[in-house]
Amino acid sequence: MLVPRYNHNVLASQAHLRSAHFILALLAAGLGFFGAACTAPKGPGYSIERQEIRVQFDPAPEPHVRIEASYDLRNSGNQPLSSLEVRLPGGRRLKPGNLQMQWDGAAIPVETTPENPRNSLLKLPAEWTRLAHHSLRTSFEIHSSTEESGLQFAPDGFFLPSAIWSPILAPSRGLFGFGGVPPQKWDFVVEVPSEFRVHTSGVVTKTGTRTEKKNRSILLRTTQGPQDLYPFVVAGAYEETRIGGGKQEIFLWTRSTQNSTALRQGNEALLRSTGVYDAVFGAPGKSAHPLWIVECPVAAGCFTSLNKLTATLLGEDSGKHSTAEMISLDTAMVDLSGNVTSLVAAAAPSLAASWLGYGQNPGFFEQDPPLSAFPAFAASLGRNAMEGAEARAGTIRRVLKLIPAEPQQKKNEDEGILRAKSFLFFYGLQDRYGNEIFRKAISHMLSARRGRGFNLNDLIAAFEEETHQNVAEFVRLWMKHPGVPSDFRARYESASTASIDAKEEPLL
Repeated sequence: MLVPRYNHNVLASQAHLRSAHFILALLAAGLGFFGAACTAPKGPGYSIERQEIRVQFDPAPEPHVRIEASYDLRNSGNQPLSSLEVRLPGGRRLKPGNLQMQWDGAAIPVETTPENPRNSLLKLPAEWTRLAHHSLRTSFEIHSSTEESGLQFAPDGFFLPSAIWSPILAPSRGLFGFGGVPPQKWDFVVEVPSEFRVHTSGVVTKTGTRTEKKNRSILLRTTQGPQDLYPFVVAGAYEETRIGGGKQEIFLWTRSTQNSTALRQGNEALLRSTGVYDAVFGAPGKSAHPLWIVECPVAAGCFTSLNKLTATLLGEDSGKHSTAEMISLDTAMVDLSGNVTSLVAAAAPSLAASWLGYGQNPGFFEQDPPLSAFPAFAASLGRNAMEGAEARAGTIRRVLKLIPAEPQQKKNEDEGILRAKSFLFFYGLQDRYGNEIFRKAISHMLSARRGRGFNLNDLIAAFEEETHQNVAEFVRLWMKHPGVPSDFRARYESASTASIDAKEEPLL
């Protein structure tokens, strides 16, 4: 099954990575906009007047990616600056090499920031005076990793996820310090071999070719906006097949031709899942973005281990790796070593994150119960849709076994029990208020809070607006008492649950 994008381990394996990214970005954005909003700057800082990031893929002799980032900067603060901090990619998945930094075209040494080892400190050769303009250029290479948890590239394909693989400029230190906020529009350029297909963030503004010696490459230039804080790119010698149907356009990119019968079966499974997401979270509007399901160039370097708690809720083996993982708002990398039917079945649950706004609600990865289980619940909807009418009740019965039927009243519930109860809480909301109310309330909350994050109070407010009832009392019944409500347990532990489900309006 899939991982990040609100499915299996969408929460845990990348939660710490992305939440850290969001905190850094929000800090820079908040401080930057604060400074920009003032007629006179209140602290030390700078503005990025122009920004361009270039990605060049070289398949031989060893597949690697070269990244170049250029910035035109202006000291827009209230005092001269003597240094600049930059966060470069690092960690287990990315190991950049051949790092070079240039200030106004001259090489500048890089030091580790004493207060934050993750940041690099550039001590400027001369004082950066107020209103003065300077240029910063950084370049480095990312080679295919030899570690299973690292990014691995093949000669015929690579990807860079929506994460911190490009440099991030940090705000200036000091009271009311600001800086590091990208311009409202900036350029992202991708250069790949001519036989490659390319999918990336932003809006394509120009496509061209370049010939060097015997090699011919494609140059793709895009314009990035505020929504593209972390750009991504996936490219390779892929064959393209359009699957899905209705309002949602879905593209399957594979490294070889697929069997038409298997594609049709996969398409049918995918339609069942996306139909559920339309019903629960609201159908995509006219401006809905297409979705890409892309075969991973090297499966060992695409996927992370399933989070233990989330895997348990979804009936997965927490010790194994996922077979699909979201790398952006609209793109899932998948393992195609099996058949295409199982591939699409694995990808479908993670695509639920497109409806939930993957990466657009920063608080989603650090929610308290019960919202911490919302992505896992979304993933279960896709699976239930593919497995048939009995699957929903079966999922609930399986998770009920993780929660004691007679919990100790005075003992705090452990993390596993609380997570299981939070997961079932959303099924309880569906049962209590019906599918249509559930859909409207969730859709309203996601739309109203997109880009700002949301919490349990927002969920309660959305349901109370739709129902005109005291939904807070229902939430307290579930979350402030040990175990699950007795009527909910009785309903699903009853031998007649299957017949009840069949007679009533289908519960998604």
